[in-house]
Amino acid sequence: MTASHLFARRSSSRRLTRLNPGRGAVVALVAGSAICLAGCQYQTTGKGARANPAGTPAARPPEDLATENFNRGKSLVNKGQAVQALLAFERAIESNPTMTAAYIGAGQIYQQQGDFASAADRFGQAADLEPRNFDAQYGYGLALQMLERVSESIRAYLKAISIKPNDFNANLNLAIAYFQVGEPAEALPYARRAVQLNAKSSEARVNLGAIHGAMEQHDEAVNEYLQALDLGPLQPPVLLNLAESYNKLKRYDEMVNTLQQLVRTSPSQVAYERLGSGLFRLKKYDDAEAAFRKAIELDANHFPAFNGIGVCMLNKFVWGGGVDDAMKKDAVGFLRRSLQIDANQPRIVDLVSRYK
Repeated sequence: MTASHLFARRSSSRRLTRLNPGRGAVVALVAGSAICLAGCQYQTTGKGARANPAGTPAARPPEDLATENFNRGKSLVNKGQAVQALLAFERAIESNPTMTAAYIGAGQIYQQQGDFASAADRFGQAADLEPRNFDAQYGYGLALQMLERVSESIRAYLKAISIKPNDFNANLNLAIAYFQVGEPAEALPYARRAVQLNAKSSEARVNLGAIHGAMEQHDEAVNEYLQALDLGPLQPPVLLNLAESYNKLKRYDEMVNTLQQLVRTSPSQVAYERLGSGLFRLKKYDDAEAAFRKAIELDANHFPAFNGIGVCMLNKFVWGGGVDDAMKKDAVGFLRRSLQIDANQPRIVDLVSRYK
């Protein structure tokens, strides 16, 4: 079975970056460099200059220093000088530990730098100061999600959505977080809302399709994947997901056509192995075996392809009257090779026992 690939948003940027692709549910996150301070509010603990003894320089109130550093940080952000901006925000926090916006500004830069632990710390402090601050709650949820503290991120996203129910990014990421913890039914309404909020977003369509697929709603999944492909550039994970839903619906011709398109543009061991599976179901055994062998050429440890070759050969052995012992021996050899790579395959163990 192929992986379900999801997309999540990290900021208002639209550049896509995939993280750690593999078998099972995989989340693909949008890497963004934009730092948005618009709408951030900060708190002060006092105004005006402090009284000073005659003849001594006036001591600047810490609130004034905090405001000065915060404004300097915003200016540096606008100039693209993130390191200097971060220092200014941290100085603002030191002068005024109740300035929510400075925590958010620092958190956004830490997030941009990939320091999600520090980002979570700063966003969490901002959320403690202002529980109804959307930027604080959303940033906290995203940082926690990137740290794989997904259950905690869900709580933060829910708070963010309670403040801004129609925020596209928050709905998108909350759907992914629920998917990550194995709750696609909880993810579904937020994934649907993300599509409603931005029907032209290909990643939102992919997310919704993957969630439908996890719920075995493959007709709906196919519809979302096809719309995603119409909206954006051809993406191999989307074609793999689409092919798997076709497989579940027993629409094998469409499954094979999709995978043939994929191997022409982005050949991979998974794509060839899935193509072999589809061809096998169409009773095109020689073509299926050839596809499985192409998968092994790309990855000599891709055990599902060894299974595919072995099953193709056993099928031909049976249809040939069960007299070609050399073919049976070769078939069992491929199955044994698969078990050497992954021994936890009860069905393959059973086949080897029956035909050895």
